[in-house]
Amino acid sequence: MTSAFSDEVVTHAFTKIVTVPGLDGPVAIVTLDNGFDHTKPSTFGPAGLTELDAALDAAYAADPVAVAVTGKPFVFAVGADLNGVPNISDRAVALEIGTLGHRVFRRLRESTVPTFAFVNGAALGGGLEIALHCHYRTVADNAAALGLPETFLGLVPGWGGTQLLPNLIGPANAVTVVIENALNQNRMLKPADALKLGIADEVFGGADFLEQSLLWAAKVVAGDVTPTRPEIDRGQGWDDAIAQAKAIVSGKTGDHAPGPVRAVQLLELAKSTDITDSASLDTAFAAEDEALADLLMADELRAGLYAFDLVQKRAKRPAGAPDKSLARKVTGVGIVGAGLMASQLALLFVRQLKVPVILTDIDQERIDKGVGYVRAEIDKLQGKKRLSPDAANRLKALVSGSLDKAAFARTDWVIEAVFENLDVKKKVFAELEEFVSPETILATNTSSLSITRMAAELKHPERVVGFHFFNPVAVLPLLEIVRGDKTDDATLATAFATAKSLKKSAVLIADKPGFVFNRLLTRALGEVMNAIDEGTPFDVADNAISELGMPMSPLTLLSLVGPAVALHTGETMAEYYPERFHDSPGLQAMVANKKSAVWTYGADGAKTVDPEIADLWPQGDSPSTSEQVLDRTRRAFAEEIDIMLQEGVVAAAQDIDLCLILGGGFGFWNGGIVPYLDRTGTSEAVTGHRFLDEGVASV
Repeated sequence: MTSAFSDEVVTHAFTKIVTVPGLDGPVAIVTLDNGFDHTKPSTFGPAGLTELDAALDAAYAADPVAVAVTGKPFVFAVGADLNGVPNISDRAVALEIGTLGHRVFRRLRESTVPTFAFVNGAALGGGLEIALHCHYRTVADNAAALGLPETFLGLVPGWGGTQLLPNLIGPANAVTVVIENALNQNRMLKPADALKLGIADEVFGGADFLEQSLLWAAKVVAGDVTPTRPEIDRGQGWDDAIAQAKAIVSGKTGDHAPGPVRAVQLLELAKSTDITDSASLDTAFAAEDEALADLLMADELRAGLYAFDLVQKRAKRPAGAPDKSLARKVTGVGIVGAGLMASQLALLFVRQLKVPVILTDIDQERIDKGVGYVRAEIDKLQGKKRLSPDAANRLKALVSGSLDKAAFARTDWVIEAVFENLDVKKKVFAELEEFVSPETILATNTSSLSITRMAAELKHPERVVGFHFFNPVAVLPLLEIVRGDKTDDATLATAFATAKSLKKSAVLIADKPGFVFNRLLTRALGEVMNAIDEGTPFDVADNAISELGMPMSPLTLLSLVGPAVALHTGETMAEYYPERFHDSPGLQAMVANKKSAVWTYGADGAKTVDPEIADLWPQGDSPSTSEQVLDRTRRAFAEEIDIMLQEGVVAAAQDIDLCLILGGGFGFWNGGIVPYLDRTGTSEAVTGHRFLDEGVASV
């Protein structure tokens, strides 16, 4: 097992024996510390678990009246060391990881003297599970985050979490922590949340946290304080919680991600687990061990870790970005347009850059509406106490509007968010050149149009760059930064620096139609809609590709994007690539009849095809099966990705996945899309080769 973790950053465990006023004997404090500051949190691999085991030997050898576990400053522990996972090729090794963690942690649960977790900082995954094994828990009020994020990555809380947590705080609360929070962008708990849920017995201030925790522990040991525990509903309440968990997993993953599915099964098992009985825990923990071993040997976990690495590392070091020293400072922003997208952009720029932002549009009414939207949103943030009154007033004062583009002379960054038409955008930029300095960046939020053609007739085409946001702007982290043929390095460097200031993750894209996300989604949705055109029932086509990991079905996504926008993008792609992109007669009919959605929903939430859509959508008599729709769609993905890589649209296949994960919420368990295409054999069937080397996102 140790060979797989040869690069383990060992979390050391140091035992200190202290005396506490009011106690007849010493308290043994075990401190977890990997030797780095808080920027490199403590994790557990085999060596770290072995050190903790030895530290507990030393703790119990002192014949203490209590044992406590705490962490280095600002960090308790953040779970298993996942760096060694890609090197695990033997299920027996995977099984041993689970059993070792259980054996060591159980020493705290089965201790004959009271055990305490003094959670002084971040406690995630296995770190929180150590705390759950202790009899009592205190948490510092400045602890950064607590949670069990395993299902987000494709695992389960495998060192006791699925069995201990529901039996401590109840099944419904456990479902919130293990399933709902993890699958909702890996939402974390704050110390106050942990106290409310019952994970923490007490919360103390960070300044004297250890001292306060020891004094409280002394009261517990002396019998002066007895923390309350809720009554656990082991009947219908537990069953209802499991039903809710299954619904969340199905809704978020279509049950295609094995980690969340196994986690729900283990939470269901916990209903019969008696955490005070050693034999019952043996059975329960053995089930966790088996689940952990299965998942560690699953391609979906490797794909999930690959996706996590993309988001945490590659997104922070964009491939192909120029040296950041070339970036110019942005001290004023202009936004052409004052509609919803433009107003969202204005809010983002003023909040993150804190510089003057000027909106313009074709009439004062539109401008006033756009400025009013931004200021109203700032007031909402103040109302939620996310901004102080002074900060809100300063931000609102920075937002203004003007009919006269001459006001943009004071800006050094202007972004247009007008109608998606090349001639309109060219006209906007030509007008702007008359007012702004030669160094002012001209950015376009176009989703598919050519940056090169947009800049071709300008005096300074080198300062035009694609800066494509995804809707909703405040939520989706992706920015596609598109380099035109004439875009210079200073412009590009400024775009990447601005993206970072806006707290967005940027990917460099070549100036090809549709860029990355819209090109691939248009190709995939085109296959689904063409299948419907041919006669495939709407529900069959819409449900066929759920295992691809898209966050919503194609026809649901169509209603969100808007049929007119989808049709325009499809027509743009068909203009450039008519051999692969085809206009759908059904989609054309929807737009012509001003229909916005295929589905209608009853009072019970059941969806049916809008009868008007069924009447106006022309269908042939050659229906496909669900399997055929899935096959043609993933083959289309593989073909288009291969062509995009040959065209140099992005630096590598990893950037394709980064765009799909950050721009559209594609599932981590598929690693975006490329590992899934490799795993299913689609890549080789279509292109003759894998996109990624074996082991990169697979066992």
